[in-house]
Amino acid sequence: MPLDFTAIDFETANSSPASACSVGLVRVRDGKVVAQTGWLIRPPAGHDEFNEWNTRIHGLYAHDVAGAATWVQQIGRLCAFAGADVLVAHNAGFDMNVLRRACEATGIDAPPYRSLCSLAVARKTYDLDSYRLPKAAAAAGFGDFPHHDALADARACAQIVIDAARLAEAPDVHALGAALSIPLSAPLASAPQRAVA
Repeated sequence: MPLDFTAIDFETANSSPASACSVGLVRVRDGKVVAQTGWLIRPPAGHDEFNEWNTRIHGLYAHDVAGAATWVQQIGRLCAFAGADVLVAHNAGFDMNVLRRACEATGIDAPPYRSLCSLAVARKTYDLDSYRLPKAAAAAGFGDFPHHDALADARACAQIVIDAARLAEAPDVHALGAALSIPLSAPLASAPQRAVA
């Protein structure tokens, strides 16, 4: 199997994982970036307040996403781009939780994606004083980029996995995970709905 995956990065409007306001996606085929895209998202109602702390991190405000597609309107586009790929993200637990929680908040089933964490990959691959995305990406040969721009972050994340696979001589993400003793996540599933008494 070739080194095929989609790197993903979400930015959120506030501390709610359902508050996705931006996404970046990078498609890798046979160890090379072949497509990339990103867009703004209008967070689900009830999760759409922009926290000053988050805005300070990514520079996005409520007015930036006022005309953007909602989560429900854009999830099909996200899935069409990623296809059946394993999703790769830096601190994948965060990004996969955003995907699951935004689906939950809008009453749709979360797509059953599996993921590999590039943060865990970087920790097993490089000897660094910090494994934050900019440092890990620099170790992978991906220089300065606008950190917390979703597309730039997804591109940096992709480079970490491409480089780590090269160093580990792993032909695909499954082999890379096995070589570094990092299991891929179980398929994403929606949280079970609570019965209302």
